Amino acid sequence: MAFHGKFQAESEKNYDEFMKRLGLPSDILEKGRNSKVITEVQQDGQDFTWAQSYSGGHLVTNKFTIGKESDMVSLGGKNFKATVKMEGGKIVFDFPNYRQTSEIVGDKLVEVSTIGDVSYERVSKRLA
Repeated sequence: MAFHGKFQAESEKNYDEFMKRLGLPSDILEKGRNSKVITEVQQDGQDFTWAQSYSGGHLVTNKFTIGKESDMVSLGGKNFKATVKMEGGKIVFDFPNYRQTSEIVGDKLVEVSTIGDVSYERVSKRLA
């Protein structure tokens, strides 16, 4: 299924515990807790542009090709290189401190980020 679309977060699970594990300071944690995340994904074959905008104007954009090393930016703003994979219909991002899988389920974008035994899940609905 194509990952093309614009999605708005509608639910989150384990936000606080995951972000604390990431080492984010409490003021950033608080801002993010009430942020309305909009994710916009553009897919052209194996090429992707994945942009997430947060309340307050913070924007994180990553461009990558499945199976090729790409320059990426983490949620915390750190630059790194990664090879994004496709596994069983899910996009798999291996960030420096955590792993994220993303998939389309019906009209929802489901993103699960994991550090050790803690997983954070954000479900976003497709915007018309």
